[in-house]
Amino acid sequence: MIPAELLKKIRRIEIRTSHIVNDVMSGQYHSAFKGRGMEFEEVREYRVGDDVRAIDWNVSARYGRPFVKVFREERELTVMLMVDMSASHSFGTRDQLKRELVAEVCATLAFSAIRNNDKVGLICFTDRIEKVVPARKGPQHVLRVIRELLYHQPVGRGTDLAVPLEHLNTAIKRKSVVFLASDFQGGAYEQPMRVARRRHDLIPIVVEDIRERELPDVGLVELKDNETGRMVLVDTSSRRVRERYRAQAQQAAETRDRLFRRMDVEAIYTRTGESFIEPLTRFFRAREARR
Repeated sequence: MIPAELLKKIRRIEIRTSHIVNDVMSGQYHSAFKGRGMEFEEVREYRVGDDVRAIDWNVSARYGRPFVKVFREERELTVMLMVDMSASHSFGTRDQLKRELVAEVCATLAFSAIRNNDKVGLICFTDRIEKVVPARKGPQHVLRVIRELLYHQPVGRGTDLAVPLEHLNTAIKRKSVVFLASDFQGGAYEQPMRVARRRHDLIPIVVEDIRERELPDVGLVELKDNETGRMVLVDTSSRRVRERYRAQAQQAAETRDRLFRRMDVEAIYTRTGESFIEPLTRFFRAREARR
């Protein structure tokens, strides 16, 4: 039995993300992702402005006037949401946990997908595969995906990004659009990501909180690593400590981003407490421009 409070949360996400899809992202998702190919639909009379390369010369000769072939995009795609549910995603300092942000982003993508008659699947992971929801269509299926994102209680606490990527490479045979949502803080994953990039349309979604980049000056603070449980006492009043923390976070981010550039994958960057609409629409516009 799902608690009433969780049902309310699912409903709030449904209303909010459906609004975003209707008012902000209409058409952008469709334009950003190609279908599987072009399928012949019909032959009709030539109209001014039609591409002359589409003229069907056999039909035109038979009727004594020009006809063109009309094709439509074979649209149906499979969209897989691969979501990091490690303990580090239960962190957030700006009225939102990283896990809650991921749920909203993934719900928006899922509703955009079904609006375009695409299938949506879910792979939840930590340092192991936690949950797999096969790709299907329909709004009820999307609500199930949102429920799993909010309700599933992971067994593992750590992160191993190689695990879901290897699962993707072996279990998902059909080429898919894959959104990998994570803070990218765990494990060596370059090789399986390189394989996944060749087989699928792989799009990282980087999820961050501002306090993972910089510390405020609030004196002595005890910090806990959610994944290992390790506690550390930090003197945030020390400028040297704050600068070292910022430098280490910046170096980790630059290493991650260099890896993305080497593989020619374009990431979406999101942060708790901030709107994710602009990063998503900017990504879709850039994809559409490249098409």
